Amino acid sequence: MPNQPPLPLPLADRPHDGLHGGARALAMLAVSLSVLLSVLDYAIANVALPTIAHDVHADPSSAIWVINAYQLASVISLLPLAALGERIGYARMCRIGLLLFVLASLLCAASTTLLQLSLARALQGFGGACIMSVNAALIRYIYPRAIIGRGIALNGMVVAAGVALGPTIAAAVLSVAHWPWLFLINLPLGGVALLFAVFSLPRTPHGSTALDVPSAALNAVAFGALIVGFDRLAHRDGLGTSLALLTLGTVCLLVLVRRQLNQAEPMLPVDLLALSGFRVAVLTGFLAFVASNFFIISMPFTLEAVLHRSAVATGLLITPWPLAIVAVGPFVGRLSDRYPAAVLSSAGLGLTACGFGALWLMPATPGDADIAWRIALAGAGFGLFQPPNNRAMLLAAPASRAGSASGMISVARLLGQTTGAMLVAMTFALLGHAANQACLGLAALVALSASVISLSRLRHRAQPVTGS
Repeated sequence: MPNQPPLPLPLADRPHDGLHGGARALAMLAVSLSVLLSVLDYAIANVALPTIAHDVHADPSSAIWVINAYQLASVISLLPLAALGERIGYARMCRIGLLLFVLASLLCAASTTLLQLSLARALQGFGGACIMSVNAALIRYIYPRAIIGRGIALNGMVVAAGVALGPTIAAAVLSVAHWPWLFLINLPLGGVALLFAVFSLPRTPHGSTALDVPSAALNAVAFGALIVGFDRLAHRDGLGTSLALLTLGTVCLLVLVRRQLNQAEPMLPVDLLALSGFRVAVLTGFLAFVASNFFIISMPFTLEAVLHRSAVATGLLITPWPLAIVAVGPFVGRLSDRYPAAVLSSAGLGLTACGFGALWLMPATPGDADIAWRIALAGAGFGLFQPPNNRAMLLAAPASRAGSASGMISVARLLGQTTGAMLVAMTFALLGHAANQACLGLAALVALSASVISLSRLRHRAQPVTGS
């Protein structure tokens, strides 16, 4: 028989080494604008919450659902959307997320009641999850493997910049316009991001299996019930209901895990969690964000109630945290492509623990500079930790499972932030005024624990280094 030309490999199995030159820059711009849109809007809504609560005639405890609806919708949908992204393509999932986010922003601006605004924010959180579930997977196809750490570091800088800019933009908008404009400004930014996403994002693999809808439903109920149950328990809001929700969430999670064990490409990535490098990276990331929220949530109370700083001074004194993350980003990106996360992430979390510990041990009447350098040290350490750890998580997974790895990066972050927030609430409920000091000590302890767990990856140094 005459020689037949070889059949083309499926896209997921073909070797790829990213984009180059202007194509890489434009694709990364699309990802950065998309990520900035979701992060910036979350930070802006936090600052504007008192104004929104007043205008929609809601009490503060009810108005918190403007924040919770976004967060809860994101957490329960991240893994199903990551799995769906593997099937329809990461670029397409990002574009869908941008469309939903812009539409939801318009609905937020048009809302006149708390219920309308909360539902619109949930849709916004769903759109944001579409973006965040695949952003790291897209970076894997935008950057060559040898320098992928630079792309992950740039992504982290964008997130930090969004956190830093959010309060400033919110204050500027509210000084000249009503709160609906906080959501309307998403329309031009979202339009530009969508334009770049349509024309610049690379073609990525499409899976062949359908989305497991029962698993997606189990995932939503499990995470939703556990989060709401723990939150109610932390606030001492009905013990019976809290325990019922926790029981429901635990049962659904166990059923979900059992169901996923029999699947080739599970939505809950039990196959990836069986890999030690991936599992340690997820646990390290989760604990790091628990520690960061012990600091981020409690520090404003410490500055205002204990150290008697004004609201404006409090905002300025916390700013060194995101600024330090942005400042170290360009250096960390290059370092993470040369040195393993076992070294860089562990050192970064050690610095973060030192910064939190220094805040815990501050003198009774510290000056502004005394506070700022401690926060900057913790922020620089956090900036050193994150890109190498995310790189390790992403590259520990096969290319065909990049979507699930990308989703787990965001899940570890959101669950860590949510758990940290609930633990802060529980600490305040148990310790009262002493909780301010205790939270900083706990932040240092959890960050140090994360550093030790990250360091355990040194046991695998004898194997070829792929970032873990």
